[in-house]
Amino acid sequence: MAKTLVKLAEQIRSDDPIVKYEGEGVEVLRSVCKPVKQVTQEHAELVARMEEIMHEANGIGLAAPQLGILQRIFVYDSGDGLQAIINPVIMQRKGEQVGSEGCLSMPGLYGDVLRANEVVVKGLDELGQPVRIRAQGLTARVIQHEYDHLDGVLFIDHADPDTLHYASPDSPEGEDPELRE
Repeated sequence: MAKTLVKLAEQIRSDDPIVKYEGEGVEVLRSVCKPVKQVTQEHAELVARMEEIMHEANGIGLAAPQLGILQRIFVYDSGDGLQAIINPVIMQRKGEQVGSEGCLSMPGLYGDVLRANEVVVKGLDELGQPVRIRAQGLTARVIQHEYDHLDGVLFIDHADPDTLHYASPDSPEGEDPELRE
């Protein structure tokens, strides 16, 4: 019998729900996620839980594999309210931007990453309705970062190695939620 999303959502660890890039977490975070075949009420419930976890962690983006759920779903909120995208496809990338990124699965690690400055992404929302989003700047960066998670790609794969560093929680960068996706 196939597992339902309710059971998967219930398997999210309650004590530390975000999978870290260490031990068994490496395999999970390096996995390619499967598309969602049909969006159901359980997806809306999962998205709501993902939003809670993301905000509790002071993040601005969170992908399902970061919770151990290998499905093509991510959420983000870069200041304009929550957006969920299921089965996202990046249709267009334009321009370039370099900015500092971090990851909730690698607490405290930051580095400069070159990304497209503008993206067009399409997919489904948590109710199964089609969405098409044109994003620029920080929002485009977050979308690309979370999209990469769905293919087992991490920001450290794109980061300029000379810029990778750990910030202490007391430093301004360690507190900046814009950098934690």
